[in-house]
Amino acid sequence: MDEREWLGARFEENRGHLRAVAYRMLGSAAEAEDAVQEAWLRLSRADAGRVENLGGWLTTVVGRVCLDMLRSRVSRREDPLDQSPLDQNPGTSLGVGGREEAGDPEQQAVLADSVGLALLVVLETLDPAERLAFVLHDMFGVPFDEIAPIVERTPAAARQLASRARRRVRGASPAPDTDLARRREVVDAFLTAARGGNFDALVAVLAPDVTSRTDAPGLGTTPLVRGARAVASGAAMFGRAAMFAQPVLVDGHPGVLAAQDEHDRRVLTFRIEGDLITEIEIITDPERIRILDIVVPGT
Repeated sequence: MDEREWLGARFEENRGHLRAVAYRMLGSAAEAEDAVQEAWLRLSRADAGRVENLGGWLTTVVGRVCLDMLRSRVSRREDPLDQSPLDQNPGTSLGVGGREEAGDPEQQAVLADSVGLALLVVLETLDPAERLAFVLHDMFGVPFDEIAPIVERTPAAARQLASRARRRVRGASPAPDTDLARRREVVDAFLTAARGGNFDALVAVLAPDVTSRTDAPGLGTTPLVRGARAVASGAAMFGRAAMFAQPVLVDGHPGVLAAQDEHDRRVLTFRIEGDLITEIEIITDPERIRILDIVVPGT
């Protein structure tokens, strides 16, 4: 096997992943194939022997290509979702070595099902840099240190792009504003009961099988606490810290921020079903808190 054949084989190993990244970035099977093909052309012109992580290198290249395509689309005010992604048959595309490959409708259907048209529509509302940061980090686990050069920002700024995108994606979920208001009332009731150490009021706002866990720096995730009475006992002990707590939105969802000082902060997130809390996560790890999008209502 010569070097080009070896390179082609390695590229084919990554093709499915690259197509998935490009499809989520672009929302079009045809454009995703174009982006993947451009990545192959750039690889064939590069000194691949000096690339330590070929998969990561190709993901970065596809990200750059997609970002350029999105920016070009914005400048032309094009919207590829005017038609279903499954209707955008790419026909034929050039594969490795320049051979033609017929568009595979079944493969396109798998792509569409794996993402969902509703999510693609929401992603279309993001600006190109936000979309890239969200897709690469939240969907494919690419570190912000690697995303930052693509969007020409610092890692911290890239993290903020993803955080804003995450909030907008979640905010575009079908839940109406009235549902958000109701969930905020539930969280407010929990906080009031915790501040007063009112055990019965805490139990009343918790589902019978509620769970609670704490994510602490250096300790990982502590054992799960299960059951309304057990969780209420822990929440009642939260009383002093609760005096410094305030309701917030965490990535667009009702939560609580308790900060006695800049070195002692904790964030509580909740899962709520009906009028009862079914799950609580207490986050104290500063690194995790730093990447959360925390908004004080009314500010």
